[in-house]
Amino acid sequence: MAIGTRKHLVHGSIYGNTKDRERDRTSAIRDIQMTSCFLLPIKRGQPRCSFSRTFPLRPFVALSDVNKASTLTKAVSLTATLVKMAFASRSVSRAFSSTSASMAIKEVIIIGGGLMGAGIAQVAAQTGHKVTLVDLSKDVLTKSQKRIDDSVRRVAKKTYKEDAAAATAFVEKTLANLQTATDAANASIIGNADLVIEAIVENIELKKKVFSRLDEVAPAKTIFASNTSSLPIAEIASAVTPARRALFGGLHFFNPVPVMKLLEVVKTDSTSDATFAAMKAWGQALGKTTVDCKDTPGFIVNRLLVPYMMEAVRLVERGDATARDVDTAMKLGAGYPMGPFELADYVGLDTTKFIIDGWHESYPDNPLFQPSEMVNKLVAENKLGAKTGEGFYKYNKK
Repeated sequence: MAIGTRKHLVHGSIYGNTKDRERDRTSAIRDIQMTSCFLLPIKRGQPRCSFSRTFPLRPFVALSDVNKASTLTKAVSLTATLVKMAFASRSVSRAFSSTSASMAIKEVIIIGGGLMGAGIAQVAAQTGHKVTLVDLSKDVLTKSQKRIDDSVRRVAKKTYKEDAAAATAFVEKTLANLQTATDAANASIIGNADLVIEAIVENIELKKKVFSRLDEVAPAKTIFASNTSSLPIAEIASAVTPARRALFGGLHFFNPVPVMKLLEVVKTDSTSDATFAAMKAWGQALGKTTVDCKDTPGFIVNRLLVPYMMEAVRLVERGDATARDVDTAMKLGAGYPMGPFELADYVGLDTTKFIIDGWHESYPDNPLFQPSEMVNKLVAENKLGAKTGEGFYKYNKK
């Protein structure tokens, strides 16, 4: 996306009216007044600047009688140049500001009605955005709506403890911002979307298929983003047109979305600055703390976390310690709320295996990305962690 082109800067067409241009020129002149104070020689004892002077702009210096005329001519010329530079700088700044405003995200489509998709839909609806949650399964959508309804009511009860009316209004307003659908490509759904977030299973070909189809029907303004935790954003974006790739990035939320404050905002080599700024602004509007990251394996958190868990597994595989002792050591010695084996069971050993296998395939020589026989065996036995009742530990399934 081109921003602040030469044509815009020369003709000043990014400004609304003459008053705007004059105000910015006045500000630009003020900006270079201090600079002009240091350009010319001054007499001993003479103050470097006097801020009591106003326009027209004059150099605030005392010139020697010998070179007064020539130095003044040079100073005025240089000052004029600085005025033009400062004015152009403000033009560029306003161009970026105008573009960011035009990319404000108000209507959002979430693809995938699972835990992550429902969580993203909830926080977006709670913060005043119009949200459509999309899933092929009506049953999944029904369960998601129930989950969101229950969660929003808990939030309202906690936030408005002493004000039942305010709590009720919060719930009603939030739920009114949310609708569901089974086909995002429907014109009535996609037609006004500012942002589409994909939060489906970690299958890159399926993700590419979803975005390829939506790229054909989405408005030119619509930003595309994936909530993938481990797959390359650029590779997913390869399924859309080059123009759309400038509007494509990563928005990696953390589970449970209504509780976890972090949002990783991921930029590819093709993501435009305006798109990246719009995604960050939207994340912050949700109340999230955003961090910037390039399109690197695992982004920030998982790039550190998954190898950490795998190193813990290798420690046990070598017989150096038990899983229980490793978890105890990391909780009491490093202050972590969960040990690596507890965390792996919570995340799901199938998910951990999927991530590490994908990274190993892409980077076979990286020792941190080597698969684990212990993890492979547990997954093969369907011992995936807390969700199946057994992983590294056993759990009482309710």
